[in-house]
Amino acid sequence: MVAAGGRAICTEPSLADGPADDLTMALFPQESLNPGVRKREVFGWAMYDFANSGYTTVVLTAVFAAYFVGGIAQKADWATFAWTAALSTSYAIVMLTMPSLGAYADLHGAKKRLLVLSTIGCVLTTAAMALTGPGTVTLAVVLIILSNTFYSYGESLIASFLPELAKPQALGKVSGWGWSFGYFGGMLALGLSLAYVLWAQAQGIPAQSFVPVTLLITASIFALSALLTFWLLKERAVPNPAALRGGGFSASWRQLRQTFREARHYRDFMWLLACAVFYQGGVAVAITLAAIYAEQVIGFQPQETMVLIFVLNIAAAVGAFGFGYGQDRIGHKLALGLTLVGWVATCVIAAVTTTKGGFWYAAAIAGLCMGSSQSAGRAMAGLFAPARQVAEFYGLWAFATRLASILGPLSYGAITWFTGGDQRTAILSTALLFIIGLLLLLPVNVERGRAAAQRLG
Repeated sequence: MVAAGGRAICTEPSLADGPADDLTMALFPQESLNPGVRKREVFGWAMYDFANSGYTTVVLTAVFAAYFVGGIAQKADWATFAWTAALSTSYAIVMLTMPSLGAYADLHGAKKRLLVLSTIGCVLTTAAMALTGPGTVTLAVVLIILSNTFYSYGESLIASFLPELAKPQALGKVSGWGWSFGYFGGMLALGLSLAYVLWAQAQGIPAQSFVPVTLLITASIFALSALLTFWLLKERAVPNPAALRGGGFSASWRQLRQTFREARHYRDFMWLLACAVFYQGGVAVAITLAAIYAEQVIGFQPQETMVLIFVLNIAAAVGAFGFGYGQDRIGHKLALGLTLVGWVATCVIAAVTTTKGGFWYAAAIAGLCMGSSQSAGRAMAGLFAPARQVAEFYGLWAFATRLASILGPLSYGAITWFTGGDQRTAILSTALLFIIGLLLLLPVNVERGRAAAQRLG
């Protein structure tokens, strides 16, 4: 992925010739990449964002979330809470296991191997969701817990490759490439699903018959697209024989405990983690509950919701790509702060609007902020990670973001339940998460955090 300071000369055959190769060179300029990294490798890395985005778009946001509440749980009073509780359970599993799994990946040089295993797990459990239907609440809950756990493992592991590929001054840009490219994968999965749903509805086919097909479409795109990642992405981490004495996960736990003991040296990373717990909680609400809110509160029909999410993905791709470049220019902290202000505006507009048109404004702002805020956080985490502990630090990042994904949606579901279904109050309360995240971002000193990573890595 990266070349030294200029354009690297490669003697190996390229991934593509002619216009396709020119496109790769334009999208992934060599000067943004570390020495020894080829452009085809960063393309393979970005393809994983392309591959897994269909899962969040179709399963967590546009189709299965609303189907779980309205179809599987039959619009029971506890349905939204059950959905958020299932997701929260998966995030709790990730919180408890991902930091040590990341340390294991670093010590054993096994990031790519674990990425393959987590991908297979997510693809199979997503496909198995096609077996769910009205009344199969237990099966649906088990499968969403498993699939989202595997998805979260993969998301953290693929992020840990970022500092190996991009130069420090280009982390935001390269992270933005992946996030923006990922939304096109989400749009592909959603677009094919939407086309099938519209055809099925025209044929009089009920949701319990056409929703399973959308899950099979999503799983297939994930599997096929990820193959390019596994082919092109290199494993650069090497096993650490000295640290591995004692074997297996016990060595990983020792390394993780050592990192926590040295946490005072990484105070800016810790402030960033605290910030992420709150702002990512708000993002998780948007991802997991947008379709439910649009249909239950604003009155969108399922096909309208899918169009809404499709357009939201376009805005998110633009936001991630544009902010990726802007982040490297204006600074990581300011870029992230601006997106959090946009999220506050989104929540307020969504809470007060009573029309579909008004909700479209909120969705447009959310789209621009969604990709950029997540990409910005991922890049900052990479900036603060010591070179020998990248997967471990991204494991800690996963801990924070999954804690956020418990607090955000679960608090939303609880407020909705306790207020007798008042989702407007719940979405307005979500603005507080972004405000707190903004306040916790203030103490972060990017230069100091980067210097600590270089000194201790």
